[in-house]
Amino acid sequence: MLSARSLFQEILDHDESFRLFCSIAAGGESQGGWENGRIATLVPRSESALAPKIARHGADEDKHGRIFDALMRKRGLTPVAVPPETDYTMLLERRGIGLAHDKLRRDEPLCVRDIIVYLCHSRVTEQRAADQMVMLRRYFADDPEVGRAVRMISADEDNHLAYTHEELLRFAAAGHGRLIQRTLRACAIAEIRVYRDVSLSVMAHMGRVLGWSRVKYALLAAGIHATYGYERLAGWRRMVGLRMPEHRDALGGPATPAAEFG
Repeated sequence: MLSARSLFQEILDHDESFRLFCSIAAGGESQGGWENGRIATLVPRSESALAPKIARHGADEDKHGRIFDALMRKRGLTPVAVPPETDYTMLLERRGIGLAHDKLRRDEPLCVRDIIVYLCHSRVTEQRAADQMVMLRRYFADDPEVGRAVRMISADEDNHLAYTHEELLRFAAAGHGRLIQRTLRACAIAEIRVYRDVSLSVMAHMGRVLGWSRVKYALLAAGIHATYGYERLAGWRRMVGLRMPEHRDALGGPATPAAEFG
């Protein structure tokens, strides 16, 4: 019987699929770390109080990349090149979601609108990340190999999501509500499509590594398409709502270290 737990267990139990999974995850986290680091450097003077929080976000993402690399090293594995069709971050940028890397490479201060675009992009993608980590935590929180990493990353993703809610509500109260609403919806619609395409590509690569039958892959692909259909119809709304989080100022301190992962 196919289930999320059995699927991920199969991937984790096989060195090559585990290596690919960790390489894709590490690449995305490291890219996110770079993006947040650049945004923190370019924050406009009027929003200087946000810079340490954005930097903390970037430090967390860098830490996650190191954790995935460390998980591979523990098995004596080295990262593999990430197939372009599985590069979630790059594909979102190509669809115009978030801040363009060309802009981030320039040493020109961002404007308030840029910061709102960044926060909307983060609110949508962090919802996806937080949801995925909730699922992994449910099944693997006590796993001797990956449990500690899953718990740590999940807690960080929850903080990131809380931070985006709080900051976007602050900007909405300052009169930017319509921009936030439009940007969140555009981000969510694009993200669910990219997530579908990346999921199909990742499953295709995993299927080749693990020797899945055509029937098994077809069933998994059907599930991915069904999820996309639901999200396109109504599920995207969950990614655009804003509410004040219970955990306020979630990124107000230093990043939690992960020295044990090397």
